[in-house]
Amino acid sequence: MSELPTIVCHMVTSIDGRLHPSRFTASPDGVVKDWGRMTEELHDRYGGDGWIVGRATMQEMAKGEPHPPVQFEPPPRPLRVAQREAPAIAVTFDRRGRVHFRGDAIGGDHAVVVLGSAVEDAHLAELAADGVSFIVSETPDIDLRAALVTLKREFGVSKLLLEGGAEINGAFLAAGLVAEFSVVIAPALDADLDVQGIVAFPGGLKDRVKLRLIGCDRLDHGAVHLRYEVLPG
Repeated sequence: MSELPTIVCHMVTSIDGRLHPSRFTASPDGVVKDWGRMTEELHDRYGGDGWIVGRATMQEMAKGEPHPPVQFEPPPRPLRVAQREAPAIAVTFDRRGRVHFRGDAIGGDHAVVVLGSAVEDAHLAELAADGVSFIVSETPDIDLRAALVTLKREFGVSKLLLEGGAEINGAFLAAGLVAEFSVVIAPALDADLDVQGIVAFPGGLKDRVKLRLIGCDRLDHGAVHLRYEVLPG
């Protein structure tokens, strides 16, 4: 049995590969909420034990403000497990400790934060006070593989859905940690020159990743669902 959970990268995109549905052009076959709903239904069908997003995405979802405790004991490092038996977990990778929460869950799923070693104790104390679990890396830059090993061991997860943004998707793909790439393509365009796509990695992913088509389904509202096995480059 692998010490790593299976990672499925699951995204919705415009035909030109862009990330933000709020920017998509209109379609006579459907609207943003239709494509989002189908993507969420597919998310549920994968039966994962939780999901992963990047710092910026989680910051938008958590909507918290800085509120470190006035007095605190140095929190435990490298690990604090607040809910070991959580039905599902919501994971973010936040190297410098910028995401602030309003409680211990996002959308009903227990929040878990993976941080770099330079994170301040005051931020860890804030997370602990909110009931959030955390993993602190041994180095300032997060070791993705080591973090996944800890997530599987401590939270019992066997499958996690990686759902962006672009930089964390690219980092996981470059590290060879993604087993499947699932993408719902909406009948829409973005086309702005300055808008990021669903995957980004410095220098690109050529010679790092190969994709083998394993499924192609026509969905309602003009969308299609493509599934690829991710292989080493």
